[in-house]
Amino acid sequence: MPRGPEVRYEPTPPEVVREMVALAGVGAGDVVYDLGCGDGRIVIAAAQRGARGVCVDIDAQRIAESRKNAADAGVTGRIAFRQEDLMETPLADATVVMLFLSQDFNLRLRPRLQRELRPGARVVSHWHNMGDWKPARSLGVRTAFAEHAVYLWVIP
Repeated sequence: MPRGPEVRYEPTPPEVVREMVALAGVGAGDVVYDLGCGDGRIVIAAAQRGARGVCVDIDAQRIAESRKNAADAGVTGRIAFRQEDLMETPLADATVVMLFLSQDFNLRLRPRLQRELRPGARVVSHWHNMGDWKPARSLGVRTAFAEHAVYLWVIP
């Protein structure tokens, strides 16, 4: 039996989604991976800017929601959906990786991101940093309920 999610699902607020996509400078030439994609909103926003995307989630319900939301947004043809463990997902073709996981997951992913992504690839995380890996940029996004930290790293 496949194991369930290790991170509680919490949708990224729309204001934060917009800033994450903008901070990464997502455009038509990008391939955007969202590891732990939830309902797909980040990859859908990237696809609406002309990028191709990959939704990755271990939870079948989240992948089903992502597919439906992408269909509703008219961008299904620009997105691949993978129900799998994000720690097993090959990342070599990603130009942007989006994260809203946990501090522990970010730190576990960091060596893979640095090893598998090509120079110039961008990594954006909502809430959680990467320990002593200094971001190229960070910002706070104010919503009705909180200020959300968003971090950008660029693979050297």
